[in-house]
Parts: sequence; structure tokens; C-alpha cells
Amino acid sequence: MGSKDGMNYAPKGKINRVVEPGQFNVGVTALDHGHINGMTNGLIEAGATIKYVYDPDAEKVANYLESFPDVMVAESLEQILEDPEINLVAAAAVPNLRSALGNRVMRAGKDYFTDKTGFTTLEQLEETKRIVAETGKKYWVYFSERLHVEGAVFAGQLIEEGRIGRVIQVTGFGPHRLDKAKRPDWFFKKEQYGGILADIGSHQIEQFLHYTGNTDAEVLHSKVGNYNNPDTPELEDYGDATLVGDNGATFIFKVDWFTPDGLGTWGDGRTFITGTEGTIEIRKYINVATEQTGDHLFLVTKDGEEHYSLTGEVGFPFFGEMILDCINRTENAMTQEHIFKAQELCLKAQEQALNITAKL
Repeated sequence: MGSKDGMNYAPKGKINRVVEPGQFNVGVTALDHGHINGMTNGLIEAGATIKYVYDPDAEKVANYLESFPDVMVAESLEQILEDPEINLVAAAAVPNLRSALGNRVMRAGKDYFTDKTGFTTLEQLEETKRIVAETGKKYWVYFSERLHVEGAVFAGQLIEEGRIGRVIQVTGFGPHRLDKAKRPDWFFKKEQYGGILADIGSHQIEQFLHYTGNTDAEVLHSKVGNYNNPDTPELEDYGDATLVGDNGATFIFKVDWFTPDGLGTWGDGRTFITGTEGTIEIRKYINVATEQTGDHLFLVTKDGEEHYSLTGEVGFPFFGEMILDCINRTENAMTQEHIFKAQELCLKAQEQALNITAKL
């Protein structure tokens, strides 16, 4: 079962080391979101050595060391950036600070791995594109709702094998538990978190591009609103959008902060994929009122119906592929263009969204 606390949900998978100890060294910094623990788990399982951790908040560092006690505490970010052994810097900063940190990391000669969303404005995205071009470094984004979910990984493998034909439609649901009292101040300030479609919507759009094989898409319309949190008026607790890809595949998704307390995990994330020869449903984190485990995939083709329970069966190949891409300067895990396009589209969806709060 997934954790009831989505902020600190940190999946663990199979050990599948692609490098020897000390061959790929990582510095961890900016511990503002609990996703840094999942990012760290994935890197360690793929063989990375976490050499340093640094954050100006000693309490955050102490919490990180509870999970990763062997990591050395750096005295400053400069210590990480100036160490020639460091290949990659992983970080989960406040969202509107992620791109500036990444730019600094890449200018120091390191690749960068940030929690999603990697950007809160289109201007940030354009600046980072320039710096990637100038430095030749990689700007990775942790799209965990595909990369760190075995059902979602397996769905991609089935599509690649042609099991459901050509994908023509994807529908995504990304509900999250608010846990309002536990959230930091930045979570409620739109300039800092970027808006719901830029933030948790980024997962959804990345999945659409991946499953449909699109390199571009158009945002047809999008909506955001604050239905139930008038005391934090800048929080968007609901958002949805509709897109159409260049190859004609369509996408509808909904994200919100309305997961009831009674659900056994932090959100009933689901993805529905329609192909010309079959359908897939992924129940990512729970099978409601049936099984408390996640990673359920339901496949229907001309041959019949299949239910896969995938926890511990597939693993998380992204992390090893990412490490090898950093070493070999390849693009097998995902392309830089794909990352930037997913981010561009979620920012456009956010920018042009109709705000329905005024109608309430």
C-alpha cells in the first residue's frame, strides 16, 4: 500500500545497479519537498553513490539522514558544485526556485535532477533551454507518477509491444490528499508553487506525450479553481485540461486536492488508455475497497481480459537509464526535448486556464 502521506511518498524498488560504487556520484540539496527521498531511493537502487547532502535547514538535513545515514553533510552548496567527482545534483527546492538552482548547477558542470514541476513560468523554461544549449548539461525532471509506478512503467511496455494498437486517447486522474496543516507556507502561494496545472498537472501531460508518442500538442482548454479553501485563496484545489496531440491522440485530465481521509493511500491515481486494438487501466496506488496494494493494471484486447498485480514485478528502469545517459551523453531514459515539451504544455495550460472560483 502507498503511504497515506503523499508529500513524503518514497517508493522503493528492485536493486538494479548499472554502475559500481563511486562511479556515479550525486550531491543532494534543497530538501523542501519529501519527493527528494523517492528520488534518492531510485538513484541508490540504480547504483549511484550519494556523496553529499546540503540544506541550510539543519532539521531537514537531520530528517534526510534518518533515511540515508551514510551520506556526508556538506558545509555549503559550493562544496558540492566545486567537487569534480560530482556527476549529478538532485534537488527538491520550492518550485519557483527549481530552475534557477538547476541553471547554477549546470553552469558548474553538473547534470541536474529536480522534483516536478521543474518550472513555474514559461520565462524560466526559456532561460533554462538556453543554458542547456550553452553547457551541454542535462536538466532532468522527476515525473514520479509514471517513472516511479510499476503499473505505469508496464503500461508503456505493453504499448511499445503493440498490445493495444495505436493509442488514440488517454484520460488521467491525479487526486491528492491536501494534509493542509502539514504543508509549508510556499504551498499556498501561487507565485511559489506555480498553480495546480503547472505543479501536479505536469505528471499528467508527461504521461500523455509518452503513451501517445507525441512530441507536441495543443492545449484546447483548461480550468482551475478554489472550491473549498477560502482561507488560502491562492491555492488552486482543482484543475482540469483537454489537449490534442500532433498525431491526433486526445487527452483529458483532472487533478485536485480532495482525497478523503478514509482512503488508504494519498490519492487514487488512475490512467485510462484507449488504443485501436485494446484498452489499459492503471490503478496506481490502491484498488479501492478491494485491495490496499497499488500497481494494478487491467488490459483488454481481442484475446480477453487480464489483470496484472505488478508490485515488485517491473522495477523502475528510468533511474539506471538516466545514470547511463549522464555518463554516455545519450537520451534513452527520455529526451531533453520531451522533458521541456511536457513542461511547456503544463505551463501553457496553467497560463490560459479559466478560473472558475469567481463563479462560486
